[in-house]
Amino acid sequence: MHNVTRNPLTQQALATGTQIMSGTPPQASRASVAKATGAVYTPPPLADFLARHMVAEAAPWPRARPLRVCDPAVGRGELLLPLLARLAARGARALQVSGYDTDRDALATTAQRVARRFPSLALHLQQADFLEAGPAGGPYDLVIANPPYVRTQHLGAARAQALAARFGLSGRVDLYHAFLLGLARVLHGGGTAGFIVSNRFLTTQAGADVRRALQERFRLHRVWDLGDSRLFDAAVLPALVLVKGRRATPPARVPFTSLYQSRATPRRQVADPVAALECRGPVGVADGRCFRVRHGTLHAGAAATGVWRLSNASVERWLATVQAHSWRTFGDAGPIRVGVKTCADRVFIRTDWQALPRAQRPEWLRPLVTHRDARPFRGRRAAPPRQILYPHCMVGNRRQAVDLARYPRSRAYLDAHRPTLERRRDVQRAGRAWYEIWVPQDPGAWARPKLVFRNIAAEPAFWRELDPAVVNGDGYWLAARQPTDVDRLWLAAAVGNSTFIQPYYDCRFANRLYAGRRRFMTQYVTEFPLPAPDAAPGRALIALARRIYDALPHGPTAARERELDLQVWRAFGFPSPEIPG
Repeated sequence: MHNVTRNPLTQQALATGTQIMSGTPPQASRASVAKATGAVYTPPPLADFLARHMVAEAAPWPRARPLRVCDPAVGRGELLLPLLARLAARGARALQVSGYDTDRDALATTAQRVARRFPSLALHLQQADFLEAGPAGGPYDLVIANPPYVRTQHLGAARAQALAARFGLSGRVDLYHAFLLGLARVLHGGGTAGFIVSNRFLTTQAGADVRRALQERFRLHRVWDLGDSRLFDAAVLPALVLVKGRRATPPARVPFTSLYQSRATPRRQVADPVAALECRGPVGVADGRCFRVRHGTLHAGAAATGVWRLSNASVERWLATVQAHSWRTFGDAGPIRVGVKTCADRVFIRTDWQALPRAQRPEWLRPLVTHRDARPFRGRRAAPPRQILYPHCMVGNRRQAVDLARYPRSRAYLDAHRPTLERRRDVQRAGRAWYEIWVPQDPGAWARPKLVFRNIAAEPAFWRELDPAVVNGDGYWLAARQPTDVDRLWLAAAVGNSTFIQPYYDCRFANRLYAGRRRFMTQYVTEFPLPAPDAAPGRALIALARRIYDALPHGPTAARERELDLQVWRAFGFPSPEIPG
């Protein structure tokens, strides 16, 4: 390999945040590093997988000048080393290699590891934040990156706003969003880049700007969604994205592979989830887990900010059948809202209010529904029951905080916790009263019949709530707009609790978490389909859902639930359950 000048590490020490760092620290220090910085480290099989595909995509490379390589978050070199090894195996000799990181010790480790493997190669290493430092040696032909993963709340408002303005982002800005867009500025027009990122950007509203920018500033070439593979110690579900510079010719269709845990019987066995990516269907791995591996092409929707999902002939036929038998959506049954968020649950939410002397018990207590009450069709009150101090009311058509001067017991209780409540900076910045709940929702809607569902669940749980209870922030709720809309809630309960809704969710949104759990939130549930309530299938589902509700909690419902489940599949055009491939 070609010698280049070795740059000394600078003394610059910029702030770092939680990140998925490349490299493997000594076992004794791993826990302390993760605790102190939130850092987790790229598994070698995943690093080699990405390097192999990058080199295959990049060749042939320039011969009139050195090949320029960069890892902008190089850590301990775990991504860079397999990339260099793959390049060497393909005959690359003239290289200019740059690396950035804010961790001086990690950079020293990278220098030592590269020197042992490639003694003739000198590195340009800079102790700096890549987003703040000017690029040295670019534009680059190859960029491999596992960008820092720092959520908005840990970035700090000032830096999040600065990054949003600089890179044209909006909403909840994660640091890796800005990192990906920053790399577009240093990648050669015909160059190749491979990223390991959180798969959240594929489907969430917060990732919409990134999805648009990746399509506008790169040529997408391949996407792998590694789902709940647990390749990292931290609760980050990874995705791999392979792109080229804007001068490259884009593929007619971008290949897309997804991998999620499955209860199916494996068709074959491989060593680990990374090896499973080369297979198809149910695949077992050495630790006993089974993954369903699906291949297709990227479906990015009509809009540039559309959800990214896997598409193949089987999925599209299945979705077309559903669409042909759909009337409207859950969103047409009523607005879907997240539950209340107090920012001080220990003050507002308790199970022991009744233990207080009556003279000390606040006046504005309401029953609270939480994820502990979840059960399909009819919720159950967890023991001990929770109540919330809910200091909001409706005056005319407007929500407002209650006048504490008129409610001395509530005032005395809240005054006792005033220092805690006044530390809620978001409440203060919004100009709200110090004792208000941060997200109180609509007090006038709590008394309406509503459908409640859990935010995160392995199995769907949609239940009718007839009491005027408040829904907690770990759940969502849908209240009927008009008395005539109540049947739509029963219909939504039938569809939401069926086995049909799980493959529909996976085909349309694919926001899966660990162990098969799904995120049931407004963005997705609003789009869940409904059959026509006035047609025979819809009327039958409404009647069955009512009978199941009435039979709970004591009567047997298993047979009726199986009947309802099959009727849901038939209502959407499937004689029996059918899982798209």
